[in-house]
Amino acid sequence: MAQFRKTLPQLGGELFLTDGGIETTLIFLEGQELPDFAAFHLLKTRDGEAALRKYFRTYAGLAERFGAGLILESATWRASADWGGKLGYSAKELADANRRAISLLEEIRAESKGKAGKVVISGCLGPRGDGYNPGKTMTAKEAESYHAKQVQVFEDSAADMVTAITMNYVEEAIGITKAAQKAGMPVAISFTVETDGKLATGQTLREAIDQVDAAASRYPAYYMINCAHPAHFEQALEPGASWTRRIRGVRANASRKSHAELNESPELDAGNPAQFGAEHAELKKRFKDLHVMGGCCGTDHRHVEQIAKACSPLFRSA
Repeated sequence: MAQFRKTLPQLGGELFLTDGGIETTLIFLEGQELPDFAAFHLLKTRDGEAALRKYFRTYAGLAERFGAGLILESATWRASADWGGKLGYSAKELADANRRAISLLEEIRAESKGKAGKVVISGCLGPRGDGYNPGKTMTAKEAESYHAKQVQVFEDSAADMVTAITMNYVEEAIGITKAAQKAGMPVAISFTVETDGKLATGQTLREAIDQVDAAASRYPAYYMINCAHPAHFEQALEPGASWTRRIRGVRANASRKSHAELNESPELDAGNPAQFGAEHAELKKRFKDLHVMGGCCGTDHRHVEQIAKACSPLFRSA
């Protein structure tokens, strides 16, 4: 059952880790095949489910080691109707996959009880289209209708919240927020930006956050930034500004390359994990409300470990 829907513990001042780039790890380190980067597809086989369990246990171990809280983000970024349909899933099969993804995280949380800090389960929502390019966009109402089914599955599960990852235009973010609001689910909205710190539409982060907050009466519990290197967005933020304080989490890319360059790159760019951790420590110094940290493209457990080393108060005082 859900434990934190009424009060999300990551809204306090403690460090919460989340995972790194799940597709990066499963494809490049574990040798798994993920059609359309659909990690949830692994739930169809015993070996695939074992790979996901191993993946999440790794991050539970890091949270335990560093005395941090943990947000377990379900492997459902691609588990919405259009993407599931491409893989041959019926509506029922897709709902079952979303439920199973949350059940797996329940098992991980039960194993971690009393070892790590508080463990939050989040139902992950991804964009209807490409994460890098908005392409054909929806109205906010269309986005609400599209994403509502997945949100409703999470509502009837042990998920404490939902998180929209890699949002690249505002209307989709508003639609997801409205769907979550109707379901009574806390929601975090994570935008992705280009190398200039703006959304692919040219909108600034400030404008995007202000627009979602205005359309949904500030319903999102908080905002995040993902799928961009800190060098791409740090200068777009304003320390102490009210809109910047709405951003409580970062899941950055290991690489400084643009989205277009990453798309065309034949090799994984994992960057430097130790430097990655140091960059997050600097972010945390400048932006005091950043409490949720993990990784995105090119990152794995090594990068999140370095974030924890650089940002965990327990480790720094040891």
